[in-house]
Amino acid sequence: MAHERSTHPADSGSLPSVTPRSIAVVGGSAAGLFASALLARRGFSVRVLEGLEALEPSARTLIVTHRMRDLLGAAAAGSVVNEIRRFELFTDGRSATITLDEPDLIIERRKLIQSLAAGARHAGVRIELGRRFRRLRAEGGSLVAEVERCADGAAEEVRAGTIIGGDGAASRVAREAGWPALETVPLVQAIVPLPKGMAADTVRVWFVPQDTPYFYWLIPESPERGALGVIGESGPEMRQRLERFLEKRQLDPIEFQGARIPVYTRWIPVRRRVGQGSVYLVGDAAAQVKVSTVGGTVTGFRGALGVAESIANGGPSRELRALHRELAAHWLLRRSLHRFEQSDYSQLVDLLHEPAKRPLGEYTRDEAWKILWRVCARQPRLVLLGLRGLLLRRAAPGRTSEGD
Repeated sequence: MAHERSTHPADSGSLPSVTPRSIAVVGGSAAGLFASALLARRGFSVRVLEGLEALEPSARTLIVTHRMRDLLGAAAAGSVVNEIRRFELFTDGRSATITLDEPDLIIERRKLIQSLAAGARHAGVRIELGRRFRRLRAEGGSLVAEVERCADGAAEEVRAGTIIGGDGAASRVAREAGWPALETVPLVQAIVPLPKGMAADTVRVWFVPQDTPYFYWLIPESPERGALGVIGESGPEMRQRLERFLEKRQLDPIEFQGARIPVYTRWIPVRRRVGQGSVYLVGDAAAQVKVSTVGGTVTGFRGALGVAESIANGGPSRELRALHRELAAHWLLRRSLHRFEQSDYSQLVDLLHEPAKRPLGEYTRDEAWKILWRVCARQPRLVLLGLRGLLLRRAAPGRTSEGD
């Protein structure tokens, strides 16, 4: 049966006229909502098109640096469920403890997105739920996003001068505008009771290279429970390895959470011209992820800030240039760590004496170049260990041939 085509949303009046200051954001992601609020506050007419019919995204416990508070202000408060002041690193019977000068934040992803949506609406953004993006085309001097209304399958056309893809690692906006598909890795974690005696302000990290070139983690979300997870290169295998890891530590999972995370292999230009309009990408859609830790919340906000600056100012963004440098540092670090064997991690932990650990607590993971320079200056043998990692034969991130 043919779908009706409408130029008006089912729950609103006439659309605003299409001008260069009309913006459609596809995807109610954290980065997409942040970008929409920033632009609305600068006087742009902004609509967010989200496929979910209710803003109830999947729950996931995340750890971020305190920089999120600097970027979001009050919008960050409602999603923070805990603060972290120490990291404990474990490998092959060895351990090291790093104390943070400023606490990391444990956040709940669903609460964060709902808080950002409330802030965007307050700024004047129109959030239209149940709108599934299908296609993109240029028409005259504007762009047309073809969407499907989830409630009844009816087709709609949304016209804008600029479209922003905030629709995740499998971004359909990116594919429609000509960006290549991104490689992704699986993240799987289990909510578990905290082990007896574990402090609620301490994260534990285990390096087990025979299981994963990344790591296992346990991040407390309260004094009673936390999220124990892993990132790997093959989804089914990582679920099995996580379950074995849980069994070994006698931890019973309460629930499981998962996601596909984009792998940063090179800087992705965030803007493309389509006809006379512009398409931008933010967050996971642009692989704005720290590949050393596969964390993308804060970097996604920085990407959104940079895109908003570019659109508002009509030119390059200093924030995007700084983010490019930061992601390159994490890529270099991951290239070395990805090739580490158990003996390399053992040596790494042994080399982390107090002077070398100090920069890890003084600077955040969003200041990778500062950490690398200062740690290596205080422990030069880490330079040789890193170079050895770069010369090993193991596949670099984003070059795996394993299936999903």
